[in-house]
Amino acid sequence: MGGVPRDHHRHGQLLREREQRLIALDALIPPMSEDELRIAARERNARIERSFVVLAVVTVVVLAAALVGVQWIRPLPSPVFRPAGPTAIRLPGPSPSLPWPTTGAAALSVEGVGDLGQVRATVPAPVAGVATVLAAYVALTDHPLASGAAGPAVPVSPATYAAYLTGLANQQSEVAVAPGETLPELQVLEGLLVASGNDMATMLADWDAGGTDAFVAKMNGAAQTLALHSTHITDPSGLDSGTVSTPSDLIRLGEAAMAIPTFRQVVAMPQVTLPLAGLVYNLDYDVGHDGLVGIKTGSDAMAGGCFLFAAQRTIGGRNVTLIGAVLGQQGMSSNSAAVDEADVLVTAGFASIRPTPVAPAGHLVGRIVTPWGSTAPVAASTSPNIIGWPGLSVPVSVSLDSRPLPLPNGARVGVLRVDEGGHVTVVVLRTERPLPGPSALWRLTRP
Repeated sequence: MGGVPRDHHRHGQLLREREQRLIALDALIPPMSEDELRIAARERNARIERSFVVLAVVTVVVLAAALVGVQWIRPLPSPVFRPAGPTAIRLPGPSPSLPWPTTGAAALSVEGVGDLGQVRATVPAPVAGVATVLAAYVALTDHPLASGAAGPAVPVSPATYAAYLTGLANQQSEVAVAPGETLPELQVLEGLLVASGNDMATMLADWDAGGTDAFVAKMNGAAQTLALHSTHITDPSGLDSGTVSTPSDLIRLGEAAMAIPTFRQVVAMPQVTLPLAGLVYNLDYDVGHDGLVGIKTGSDAMAGGCFLFAAQRTIGGRNVTLIGAVLGQQGMSSNSAAVDEADVLVTAGFASIRPTPVAPAGHLVGRIVTPWGSTAPVAASTSPNIIGWPGLSVPVSVSLDSRPLPLPNGARVGVLRVDEGGHVTVVVLRTERPLPGPSALWRLTRP
């Protein structure tokens, strides 16, 4: 039989003896007095408080270091540009005094730049055959023609032939047509815009919209789309005195129509040859002379002589287009009177337009200002020209570059832009003295 090993038994006995001795010694130690207990408690509380203080100090130091780091590495706010004057450049000198007609109404504009002026041009008035510009615009919008294309065949409707016969009887301007005849769209436009055939307007209306009323509605819709708010159409040819507009509206119409290559090509033709009418000359007898490139004349007893015109000339290396309108001219030949008045306006208008510096090189255009209070003047580095005339106010805009600060003297900070109808002139802007960065104190204490 096995038993408990003697060594294991002895080890247990030794442990019991040691515990008994410890109990005996503990009994010999007197208990702590109340004062000693209080002192021990205070020492224990003091140790706990010191631990909390050390922990709080460490926490504050860590948080402060983190805040300093975040403040230091935060991106700097961008500086701002403060212009030295209005956000537009007014070209020096008095506005040009143009030779406006003494009767009727007129207006003249530089395409993409601005208005040269107008006279008695706020009340809508009859425009006679100038209305066919809007008729052609509608037809070409609905049935565009590629460059050099004659386009689809347009039939001579019964209404067209009837309009032709009525016009002949009343001594109106008509283009000879025959029942059953067809003309390509391009020749209809030539008959309308060059030969001034009123029956061509009826022909387009029947083909494009199925009738005059529907086509007139389209013309009025197009007028609203083009913001011709003083224009109202009652017939496609302008024979009716209820078809009215203003010179300013007609200028906007002319700009829109001349943007169509086929229209621009047709109105620049001094004469056309049509199947039955033969060779027919443009009533705008100045087209091709003095820079005139169209657009359309019109005259009758109610409207007088009317002319919506465009002229081009190269000024300062740029192609400059004048678009103007003259209405209500009187005389033995009111059509000729309107063309002559337009010719005088074109000559004077071009004479008043010249290349003019946007701003002299070194001219102070504003200041760069930082949120920390640093500032540096900004000037134009070059002096490019714009096309304008004395008194013209040209809006400008400034774009700042994204560049690290500080900046040395002469550093590029952005550009000044002048947009003249899509022709953008850019002037580089540079600092006129150094622009310092922020101080360490500002970086650390900024909100």
